[in-house]
Amino acid sequence: MKFLKTTAALLLVLFFCCAGINQLNAQNSRFSINKYLNSKGDSLNYRMLFPDSDTLRRFPLVIFLHGSGERGNNNEAQLQWGVSNFATDQTMSLHPAFVIAPQCPEGQGWSNTTRNNKSIQMLPAPSKPMELLIELIRKVTKDFRVDTNRIYITGLSMGGYGTYDAIERYPNLFAAAVPVCGGGDVSKAASIAHIPMWIFHGAEDPAVDPVYSIDMVQALTKSGAHPGFTQYPSVGHFSWIAAYSDPLMMGWLFSQHK
Repeated sequence: MKFLKTTAALLLVLFFCCAGINQLNAQNSRFSINKYLNSKGDSLNYRMLFPDSDTLRRFPLVIFLHGSGERGNNNEAQLQWGVSNFATDQTMSLHPAFVIAPQCPEGQGWSNTTRNNKSIQMLPAPSKPMELLIELIRKVTKDFRVDTNRIYITGLSMGGYGTYDAIERYPNLFAAAVPVCGGGDVSKAASIAHIPMWIFHGAEDPAVDPVYSIDMVQALTKSGAHPGFTQYPSVGHFSWIAAYSDPLMMGWLFSQHK
């Protein structure tokens, strides 16, 4: 009898795991497979989620930047963490939007910065992936019914750095930002103080020091901003799991306008 109960429990766990994987695959399949190619021959792989096409209204655009582990050229790995939360039935019904998930090539990054003594300094030129991403955003806003007053950007880890890099280089483009376990150039805080922001980090993150987020919150506050800040206790680098599963964050993000 004990063996049967154990077997039944294992089968139940397996059932829910398989159901979760199937649900994730279904959500990821909602993203079209695309490649942006500019006039110079430079390219950027990306996946794109579309809202209801049978309406004349304009929709927000969400830019999702993945972490360093999802770099490559398969145009698939960038869907592993976080972005699938934008493709659930609930989110798509409550917050329909265009969502772009680009893939950064191996060996490159979203941001172009230097780091010294736990400080980050943004270098003058954007990285090639960031340059291509901005070109892609401008193309999508021309080709589709995008509400240009509701362009949002978010990202985790390397994508969190990229989120700061994007808003600091292009402060008039975005209506809101959600950097997750990232870091930015705090000397640029005054230039982005007008952008609504909700910052997330794990208190025990061994990969990206939470001090980067804390310093940015303080710098933004001193510049007159009112950023949201959530630091999860007893959480390491995977703070994005809770951040992108938070319906309050989703509701807040989609309520922002320029």
